[in-house]
Amino acid sequence: MLIVLTAILFALIGLAVGAGGIRLLMLGGSPYYLLAGLGFLLTAFLLFRRQAAALWVYALVVVGSLAWAVWEVGFDWWQLGPRGGIIILLGLWLLTPWIRRPLGFVSPSGAHYSATAWPLAVASLVSIGVAIFAMTQDPHDIRGELPSDAVAANANLGGNVPPGEWHQYGRTPFGQRYSPLDQINAENVANLRVAWQYQTGDVKRPDDVGETTYQVTPLKVKDTLYLCTPHNWAIALDAATGQEKWKYDSNSGMNPDRQHQTCRGVTYWADPAAAPGGPCAERVYLPTSDARLIALDAANGEVCTSFADNGVLHLEQGMRYNPAGYYYSTSPPVAVAGKIIVGGAVNDNYSTQEQSGVIRAFDINSGALLWNWDSGNPDQTAPLPAGQFYTTNSPNSWSVSSVDEGLGLIYVPLGNQVPDQLGMGRSEHVEKYSSSIVALDINTGAMRWVRQTVHHDLWDMDVPAQPSLIDITKEDGTVVPALVGPTKQGDLYVLDRRSGEPIIPVEEVAAPGGAIPEDFTAPTQPVSGLTFMPAPLEEHDMWGITMFDQLACRIAFRSLKYEGRYTPPSLEGTLVYPGNFGTFNWGSVAVDPERQVLFGMPTYLAFTSRLVPRDQIPPKQEGETGSEQGLNRNEGAPYGVYMGPFLGPLQIPCQAPPWGYVAGADLRTGKIAYKHKNGTVYDMTPLPIPFKLGVPGIGGPIITKGGVAFLGAAVDNYLRAYDVTTGSQLWETRLPAGGQSTPMTYTVGDKQYVLMVAGGHGSVGTKPGDYVIAYTLP
Repeated sequence: MLIVLTAILFALIGLAVGAGGIRLLMLGGSPYYLLAGLGFLLTAFLLFRRQAAALWVYALVVVGSLAWAVWEVGFDWWQLGPRGGIIILLGLWLLTPWIRRPLGFVSPSGAHYSATAWPLAVASLVSIGVAIFAMTQDPHDIRGELPSDAVAANANLGGNVPPGEWHQYGRTPFGQRYSPLDQINAENVANLRVAWQYQTGDVKRPDDVGETTYQVTPLKVKDTLYLCTPHNWAIALDAATGQEKWKYDSNSGMNPDRQHQTCRGVTYWADPAAAPGGPCAERVYLPTSDARLIALDAANGEVCTSFADNGVLHLEQGMRYNPAGYYYSTSPPVAVAGKIIVGGAVNDNYSTQEQSGVIRAFDINSGALLWNWDSGNPDQTAPLPAGQFYTTNSPNSWSVSSVDEGLGLIYVPLGNQVPDQLGMGRSEHVEKYSSSIVALDINTGAMRWVRQTVHHDLWDMDVPAQPSLIDITKEDGTVVPALVGPTKQGDLYVLDRRSGEPIIPVEEVAAPGGAIPEDFTAPTQPVSGLTFMPAPLEEHDMWGITMFDQLACRIAFRSLKYEGRYTPPSLEGTLVYPGNFGTFNWGSVAVDPERQVLFGMPTYLAFTSRLVPRDQIPPKQEGETGSEQGLNRNEGAPYGVYMGPFLGPLQIPCQAPPWGYVAGADLRTGKIAYKHKNGTVYDMTPLPIPFKLGVPGIGGPIITKGGVAFLGAAVDNYLRAYDVTTGSQLWETRLPAGGQSTPMTYTVGDKQYVLMVAGGHGSVGTKPGDYVIAYTLP
């Protein structure tokens, strides 16, 4: 009976793999699966006939599969495993006595002999040996070291921030995410312990949108920490103990049309003209998801009623269209030179009639509008007169800006005009400024320079990250004030921040064509000389847990339109790689201004997009909430778009791992020194298995003078410390929720702390929470 059941199983596998193999071959794919399916069917036939040749045939299947797998992917264990796992297990099953014995023969003397095992046994043992060898290899790893000596003895950190404090999102106006503290260093970081833990009480609700996320980096000023929560509470904590000093609830309400429910940080400002200790002499500005900016007294959390409209600035002013939930500020505004400069997030792909992406500067004390820079109407920077409107749907800045007050410039990362995947009818100004870094005059809002990172963006390749400002020493000893701008597509632009001209060369390369008839593509796209862009995907990069879902991913890959990076959107479906999740996202990178090196977390996930004609878009369902994934309706446009990660039948990425790394680069030479897999599948699978696969992440790192980088971000719930020089992991600690915020570090007295907010991220599905955790040495 067992041999009959085994034969049936082999026949079913043969039919499934063979049929899929025919489909794949018709799409121009590998013939292996058809041949393997025939091998399974022949083995099944011989098993039914109880012929020993079944073992010989299956031995050929094993040997052929091994040779094909090694030819395709070399000795990469995570690629070999899905190709051979089931095949080897079935081979071992055929070697058992209860299968081999019925396949044997009876001698004239009546003795019963099992079928010979050696052909299949040798094939199986060789395959297992190759697998064991592959487990010792890491073909994706780049090993090397960053220079450890300081290039600049008195590096420019940007702004007058005491060493033990963290005044802005990236610590200083330069956005370096670098701390000059060194009490915690590579030698003792493994001794870190929890000093205190605080829970905000703001937790994810049943009626929240899917992308409710906790991305805040707290500020530390004097003895107090200031932070916000996803539902826009502002909180002040004692930096030494974590005890709550005050809490303010903005009552921003709930709205299912919000694409995101988050807060990345608050803005601190000390009024130099105010009497110390007076009301609102020091302020915290809280952005909210219902498009307000609220000024609070940093001492007690009370609203500063002298600002704007009784303490509240309404950001919908000047918008021709104002659909609720479509516009809000997810990132902290910039406080500089008596101004507060505010951008805003506009919902992606909801409508052609959304709010403007205008950047505005207000008097930081009164809230009066001082200037506005609208990328759809860039020459009119004087305050917009009553009765006029900003440009609908102009490219917006939803991330964090950086400032060089000495040069009088603010550096703004800009997104794309929505709808992202449809470029018809964009104005000359939009074509110039979309998906770029723009330098604006702090005092007037006038544009000083622009560096576009994608031409005619059809892929949602916003510039997502705060630029990092750093002075770079060239080989001849001259010092160039530089800007480092990470992008979703993996390029890192290293520019002279005075002019926007490249320090590390940027070249234009040919890009795919073939847009829909109403649209067009740019013939070339820029590529920086310092880039983490991945190699183009090929069929052999498709992955799965088993040969079956890997085959399904191969068929899906061959069915999609894909000619490499910047393949345009299509009606049949396009593979977008890197996907709009980004190689780098809002977490940015961290730079060391003394050593002039960079530490970052490149992530690689392919996405798909498929345009849908307007008459084929289904009606909106009751209870449908905002999301960047799934159907984006693009109301008012001729097409909607289905978007999402490129996943297989088991809802794991179709492309092979690693999906996430930590990496270091020398900013003086533009060379990548190392790149190591980062993170485990501990929280991605039903069983908590700590396989270091290299997992996706979203969030950012920091660097300290102690030579340590701290990073959460990965989709396993850990905070980790790394050696900045080599990228090797030095320490990790389990977090009670997803760690998709960027950590920070500070001192109280003579003790250094590392602070992490763990609250999860709706887009990547990590565990939600409301934790603020401080670590220190014993």
